[in-house]
Amino acid sequence: MATGKIGVTTENIFPVIKKFLYSDHEIFLRELVSNAVDATQKLRTLSSFGEFKGELGDLKVTVTVDKEKGTLTVSDHGIGMTADDIEKYINQIAFSGAEEFLEKYKDTANSIIGHFGLGFYSAFMVSDKVEISSLSYKDGAEPVRWTCDGSPEYTMEKGDRSTRGTDIILHIDEDSKEFLEQIRIDTLLKKYCRFLPVPVYSGETLINATEPQWMKKPSELTDEDYIKFYHELYPGQDDPLFWIHLNVDYPFTLTGILYFPKIKNNFEITKNRIQLYCNQVYVTDSVEGVVPEFMMLLQGVIDSPDIPLNVSRSYLQSDTAVKKISSYITKKVSSRLDELFKADRKNFEEKWPDIRIFIEYGMLTDEKFCEAAMKFVLLEDTNHKFFTLEEYKTLVEPSQTEKDGDIVYLYTTDPVGQYNYIKAANDKGYSVLLMDGQLDSHFVGLLENKLEKTRLVRVDSDVIDRLIRKDDGRTVDLTATQRNILTTLFQSSTPEVEKAMFMVQFEALAPTDMPIVITQNEYMRRMKDMAAMQPGMNFYGEMPDSYTLVVNTSAPLVEKVRDEATKALADRIKPLEETVDADNAKIESIRSAAKDGKLDTEAQKQTDELVAAVNKARAEQESIIKEYAATQPVVRQLIDLALLGNGLLRGKDLSDFIARSVSLIK
Repeated sequence: MATGKIGVTTENIFPVIKKFLYSDHEIFLRELVSNAVDATQKLRTLSSFGEFKGELGDLKVTVTVDKEKGTLTVSDHGIGMTADDIEKYINQIAFSGAEEFLEKYKDTANSIIGHFGLGFYSAFMVSDKVEISSLSYKDGAEPVRWTCDGSPEYTMEKGDRSTRGTDIILHIDEDSKEFLEQIRIDTLLKKYCRFLPVPVYSGETLINATEPQWMKKPSELTDEDYIKFYHELYPGQDDPLFWIHLNVDYPFTLTGILYFPKIKNNFEITKNRIQLYCNQVYVTDSVEGVVPEFMMLLQGVIDSPDIPLNVSRSYLQSDTAVKKISSYITKKVSSRLDELFKADRKNFEEKWPDIRIFIEYGMLTDEKFCEAAMKFVLLEDTNHKFFTLEEYKTLVEPSQTEKDGDIVYLYTTDPVGQYNYIKAANDKGYSVLLMDGQLDSHFVGLLENKLEKTRLVRVDSDVIDRLIRKDDGRTVDLTATQRNILTTLFQSSTPEVEKAMFMVQFEALAPTDMPIVITQNEYMRRMKDMAAMQPGMNFYGEMPDSYTLVVNTSAPLVEKVRDEATKALADRIKPLEETVDADNAKIESIRSAAKDGKLDTEAQKQTDELVAAVNKARAEQESIIKEYAATQPVVRQLIDLALLGNGLLRGKDLSDFIARSVSLIK
């Protein structure tokens, strides 16, 4: 029997392995089974080269739980080890037998899994003693038994194994008794080993399929095969929309199948949808570093030996090979979407509601994908017709180009609530886009950045004649007194709406247009929409919605209101306006005469008295107009009609409107 110390650079290597080598202790089972598969694949390679001439026999890996003895054993019938092999590959930590073997057989040994030589030592994360019982395939080899209790000391002696292969026997420690439960082991084997290339048994039960669909050529698979495999991965889900089969061997090796599930508008970045494998060994389902963020909406499998087996997210993000893989996947997905669009546009359009959020999210977060997607992203109008960006520009450019040369794309976020505005636009011959998705508040901004001399304007953000300016418009024909009276009249008659503020504006629209139109400030609305989705923009989110009460001075009803109010109020209002104007002129004169803009005591006193007189006159004007407004149900009725059309009339105000309507009809 031989004893010795494991060749490590520090006495603390085992505590490091126990706590920090892997993020989750359950990974030990993946590592040990992977090593067993590795040993089996090595034997197959040697046999194919004629360097092993014996019978391969039943090449399988078996995991056995013995709860009474407190052991977990991983057995294989692979290449086995001699005492020299153990000395070289076990006693010298971090010298990887797989790496050396790969170098020698690099053209045929693609299935060798191990990379760093530390996988075996993951056993010490859950064990207080580990044994190796092995017999090499080499002629005349003697069996060997190696034992270590988690300290740098080990013992190695002649073993009693009579068949080729290796048993790794773990004596599970007190803190890890969960790994002596059969159901726990079965769950882990199904998670990590369900697609390994060598049969893996948990006791007598076969765990894995050795040739998963992604390892086959696309020409060997039917649509039914792809769909069946999808349901094996994700039981209980609807059929996928379509899929992409990844298969590249230069400048890196990558296989896999990515599926487009039905997403619709329930937008949520759901992690753990794509499974990452390394030579059919499950690595992780946290693939943020491997695929771009927007592809987290996809499902499926990615398999690459160029991704390190002991995955950590920070390492993945800085790894050059991983970045190349991510870039390739982006290119492959965009090419596949373009191919589907060109091959069957009708089918692509039918699937658009399900894939729209994926494409928009990709364009918003990945510049390369955005550039490619500009060819196949679709715009949908309120008649549910679809257009590419180029097609839509061709459609609207003749009729929706402003006098300054900008093309205006009108859109709606609520085709029912904004129906009147859409109808007004359609009556003018304008097209209106449907932008009611959860990402569209951001996507609108992206389109404005990407499309030259193009603005996107929500259809209710202004009156139709001002949405697309063809000329300077009609002049509002109001005297100063009439403007003063009507402003206070309509402002004072507007009910209070929670979290909303209204500003009165006069426009000379067509006589046939509505008397009052409510519009919403485009900039503030966009800021509030984005605030709802982005942290750090609470300032905009807390601000009230900003609306404009656009009074059409050309509408017959408004003209009637104007004439009656002028007749009733002008004689009382005009003298007060003259007083305000005269006092303001005096204030300006006093301030202009002040040296260096500073008023002396007497000048300040005169100014304060004049300001008080102005405020008093204005308050009197407002009181007179408000008193008159209370006797004018038609004014309030016109305002309430506009509010009702925008879904802003609720509760008592709605009840009062209904009662007033009945009264006015009588």
